Formats: sequence, C-alpha cells, structure tokens
Amino acid sequence: MEHVISVLVENRSGVLARIAGLFSGRGYNIDSLAVAPTQDPGISRMTIVCRGDDRVIEQINKQLNKLIDVVKVQDLTTDEHIERELVLIKVSTTPQTRSEIIQMVNVFRARIIDVDRKTLTVEIVGDTGKTQALIDLLRTYGVRELVRTGRVAITRR
Repeated sequence: MEHVISVLVENRSGVLARIAGLFSGRGYNIDSLAVAPTQDPGISRMTIVCRGDDRVIEQINKQLNKLIDVVKVQDLTTDEHIERELVLIKVSTTPQTRSEIIQMVNVFRARIIDVDRKTLTVEIVGDTGKTQALIDLLRTYGVRELVRTGRVAITRR
C-alpha cells in the first residue's frame, strides 16, 4: 500500500542524506520526495511517498523518530489531507494536432507555458490521478520530456 509520510526536520545540511540513507539501508524505496523550508526557516518539511504494509511503515516511522534532526513524523495516509504535484510535459505537435492538444490541456485546467514549432510545454498541478490522466492522453502525441516535482501534502485540519 502507498503511504504519504510528512516529516518535519531541522533545516541543516546532511539531514536529507541521513533520511535517504535510512530508507536505502533497509531496502525501502522512496517513490516521491519533496523537501522545502516551512514557515519557520529553521524547520523543513519532507513529504515522502513510499510503499509498504503497515508493519513496514510502522518500522519506517520508528526509525525516522530515532534520528536527532527529526522533529515530527506523521503518516498522512489515513488522515484527511490534500496532495499536489507539479508536472511539466514537453509534447510533440504538428499544425494538425496543436489545437487538439490545447483543447485537452484546457479541459484539465493545465497551462501551455512554452510554444515551439514542434513542441508545446504543458504545466499541470493537481493530484496524482489528474496529472497521470493528462500524461497518458498526451503520450499518444509523443511526450519528448517529462519532469515531476514529487508530491507535497498537508492535513486538512
């Protein structure tokens, strides 16, 4: 099962490496990782998406809580929360397909952020289902390049 874990950490050098090392050292894969300072510049929030059963996730949480620089660990999976990710997609276009692609982008409330003779670059922000749906549709035109930020999440309460 996929889990979204929010980790508040001291904003110091080496913290990201220690946390990534914790995961890799135990054979756990990180599917998505986003890190940035919070409203307090001394604290950063890491949003980690990983897969595992309840036992594995419980072990990850315990190991994270043992690290000195970790302030708080929260598994958001069962809490009401909001998730978003930013995706940039460079898609091939021809004069015949350009208007089709633009219409599709508009339906998803995405934006065209760059236009070239042979490509359009699309920006979409949303949950994983929305972003993946647009990516899948644009693949039929030829995705030349794709960049994802990783997910960020926040509780609703």
